[in-house]
Amino acid sequence: MEREEMSLERRLRQEILLARERVYRFGQATPIERLIVPGPGPEIWVKREDLSPVKAYKWRGACNRMAVLSPAEAARGVVSASAGNHAQGVALAARTLGIAARIYMPRPTPRVKQAAVRRLGGEWVEIHLAGDAYDDAVAAARLDEAASGAVYIHAYDDLQVMAGQGTLADEVVLSGHGPFDAAYLQIGGGGMAAGVATWLKTYWPEMRVIGVEGGGQASMQAALAAGQTVALEHLDLFCDGTAVRKAGELPFQICRSVLDRIETVSNGEVCQAIRTLWDGLRCISEPAGAMGLAAVMKNREALVGQRVLVILCGANIDFLQLGAIAQALDLSNATSRTLRVHIPERPGTMLELLDSCFQGINLADFQYGKSDASGAWPVFTVTADDPAVIAALPAQLDARGFAWEDLTGATDVAFRAIPLRGDLLQHPAFLRLDFYERPGALHEFLSQHIRGCASLCYFNYRQSGERIGRALIGLDFASSEARAQLLAALPSRGDGYRLCEKMDAAAQRRLVGY
Repeated sequence: MEREEMSLERRLRQEILLARERVYRFGQATPIERLIVPGPGPEIWVKREDLSPVKAYKWRGACNRMAVLSPAEAARGVVSASAGNHAQGVALAARTLGIAARIYMPRPTPRVKQAAVRRLGGEWVEIHLAGDAYDDAVAAARLDEAASGAVYIHAYDDLQVMAGQGTLADEVVLSGHGPFDAAYLQIGGGGMAAGVATWLKTYWPEMRVIGVEGGGQASMQAALAAGQTVALEHLDLFCDGTAVRKAGELPFQICRSVLDRIETVSNGEVCQAIRTLWDGLRCISEPAGAMGLAAVMKNREALVGQRVLVILCGANIDFLQLGAIAQALDLSNATSRTLRVHIPERPGTMLELLDSCFQGINLADFQYGKSDASGAWPVFTVTADDPAVIAALPAQLDARGFAWEDLTGATDVAFRAIPLRGDLLQHPAFLRLDFYERPGALHEFLSQHIRGCASLCYFNYRQSGERIGRALIGLDFASSEARAQLLAALPSRGDGYRLCEKMDAAAQRRLVGY
């Protein structure tokens, strides 16, 4: 078996050499850039495959494989399955070479990837959506292959596809920025990790190469443990570009000899890595593209003083997913915590809580709806640059007699299910408020204009990252006269805030249910 693996590695190295002569007909080499991350840690270099013709590395393998089709094979056309990035490589090659291609993609494939395939392939490509996962698309494509006689272009389990991916490692070697102590390579089916690791270790044999998988999609790790490729029962799709239920057979045979180990990363760690790439390089990575960096950041202390390589392997992400990534980052961050705090239901107690225990702490999210006549349970998501500040908050609440519970990651909080009992309100008013996202702006408004005049009965605010924060605030008054007096006297604009809207009667009835 070891002899067969060595033979396979030699064949792969030979194919990478040949791929050098083919892939640059379809695209140009991508840069490698230094990523500066504040604080102690390794020297990090990022291979920018997001700057490739398809905004991902997959063009290399697809183009290399299709470039060696015989005239007879090209005439039969090709068929393939892809979660998105490989499809774009097939589309690019199909249009350049004039080969008809049918590409099967899972129905949830991000629209940005579908649109890119159509743009790159033009009239030479047909897209077929099949099933809900990559394996479903593969099954549909294989049926097409059997019925039509088209040539199947595998996304990773193909020697020439792996060789095409290996050309990115050749560019790293030729860049002059090496050698590196370690490389962290994300794994889906394993084609890129196999090709890149083989080439890097050819030139830098002492270099450590670590495979990186998502914790809920670690098919290569499962294969290495079992001694053969195995199918995962459950598959996390957050990192959709690496969501493969079963590692490729050829990549497995190579990876078990060229990888030093496998690391797994969480979705939260991936989100943090996406943020780090944005902060350091002003680039946006798709989740799979940031997995290598996520593993580096996870092991940052152990890597101090070392030079490490990561691959930003793709940037094909739907714009709408960015909001979910930012929210997931908040929920997974060690400097973030969500607490539900009990306070007596009387005027001024909410501000007393903010003035005492939450003073100096950033409120990233504030949810509250009156649901009890005697007590209130507002929900706060708080953040701070120093984790110790967040860690000390429960003790401060205990010291001041506030009962509390930790709701970090709770489903109802994430979906903003804010209860509000209209039958407990006397004379409510709801205000839409904009305020500058600076410390104290919202607190100043509440202290100067609301304290002592009304009770808070509703609060819906979430930090969005903009300079302006937006909140919907509910106030309850003891009398209609008190309500009218405050609304008439409340300035539409003040220091740090702007009153955008006083909710009309119809909208208020929809909110409180009467």
